[in-house]
Amino acid sequence: MLMGIILKDEFNLDVDRVALAKMGQRTENEFVGLNSGIMDQFACIMGKKDSAIFLDCNTLKYEYMPLALGDYEIIIMATNKPHTLADSAYNDRVRECNDALKKLQQKLDIKSLGELDNGTFDEYAYLINDETEIKRARHAVSENQRTLRATKAMKGGDLEKLGRLINASHISLHYDYEVTGKELDTLAENSWAQPGVLGARMIGGGFGGSAIAIVKKSEAENFKKNVGKIYRDKIGYDASFYDAEIVDGTKKIN
Repeated sequence: MLMGIILKDEFNLDVDRVALAKMGQRTENEFVGLNSGIMDQFACIMGKKDSAIFLDCNTLKYEYMPLALGDYEIIIMATNKPHTLADSAYNDRVRECNDALKKLQQKLDIKSLGELDNGTFDEYAYLINDETEIKRARHAVSENQRTLRATKAMKGGDLEKLGRLINASHISLHYDYEVTGKELDTLAENSWAQPGVLGARMIGGGFGGSAIAIVKKSEAENFKKNVGKIYRDKIGYDASFYDAEIVDGTKKIN
């Protein structure tokens, strides 16, 4: 996304930021070989300070949600486990969800799993009739519903509820989508037990990578020390911790 902005400015190109995000996704899909969505590119290039982006990935309609953390901050926790998503089961998860969607489309006029609520999915899950595909699709449906609830929590300034939804997201990623692994589970689950933590979950495609936690600023240093020690004792090497702020997306620094 940074290279897109550099080229846009250098050559005075008539291309907007959403189009650049789509190009970034196409690059990842067609050249890297990862069947990813557009979330990473969109977040990087469309980010807004102290805001979350409520994005419909099918239509690319988006809305900024206020995310004033006050006495809390976001801490990024890197597992430092080597991994390559293109070589992982990431593409398998995409295929499993698509297979479940095709079976649901026998009776339902839908284009994506995100169009379903939990109740409707329960009623029609019999069409899938495959344990693995049911779990994968259930995660996709429930994660979209959690996102809708999270937007209401942010609008209402209810950070505690937002934290619980973040925890629930990790549980679903662990048990239904099965993309967390020992390293990410160690970080998230031990974060939940620390003082001043509202919520924690893995981020990205899973199988390594990073997790985030929303932590009270006054507890941040103890949090990093405690979770870091547990991680080192259990995994055998160190995790890395980064204090993060929600800032504007890709831009030229003047």
